[in-house]
Amino acid sequence: MKIIAHIENDFPTKFGIPRQSGLVQLPSRIVFEPPYRNPDAFRGLEDFSHIWLIWQFSEAIRENWSPTVRPPRLGGNTRMGVFATRSPFRPNPMGLSVVQLDEIVLHGNKAPFLVISGADLMNGTPIYDIKPYLPHIDSHPEAKGGFAVDAAAHGLEVVFPAVWLEQVPSHLQEGLTQVLAQDPRPSYQHDPERVYGFRFADLEVKFTVQGEVLTVCGVEHLQ
Repeated sequence: MKIIAHIENDFPTKFGIPRQSGLVQLPSRIVFEPPYRNPDAFRGLEDFSHIWLIWQFSEAIRENWSPTVRPPRLGGNTRMGVFATRSPFRPNPMGLSVVQLDEIVLHGNKAPFLVISGADLMNGTPIYDIKPYLPHIDSHPEAKGGFAVDAAAHGLEVVFPAVWLEQVPSHLQEGLTQVLAQDPRPSYQHDPERVYGFRFADLEVKFTVQGEVLTVCGVEHLQ
């Protein structure tokens, strides 16, 4: 398997990354390795609005695997078969995501590269392949989503005081609020007194959670 590209975005660590693609519409770039920066390889891609990414769970590589895992959205205690989940801890550490294709940049530094939104990947994640998303083939509105449907309904009310929101660049405010609403805490932690923190872009964002309400209590610039 050849790594053809890496993703560049505002998630320098695993903490806070959206749990599935399409949940948070923040921009990312897919920057290709030099052998694959050939404009001919992208010919016709401009006619598609979405693409599949096949990528490596680079932070979850293990020699051994388990037939069952603990999905975070089930509280971290219920075990399900690994093939019934999208857990990163798999026999082969590969992920599959659908993202929106916003722009194909053919000129300039590191071009050609892709501008996308809705990715659930950490900055620097290796990408093995991209493929066009075909709505008449890949979309099945009648499909059943199993336990993942109810789990996806979980969300928090976000209280973002103006004193902290003003520290966030305006073009990132909505996306960061969406990330917080997805409840980025480890699923097994529910301490209302605990202050959580994670890196987002060049910021350290701190928050607490009481019940179904998340309150931002600090935003610090790291640079």
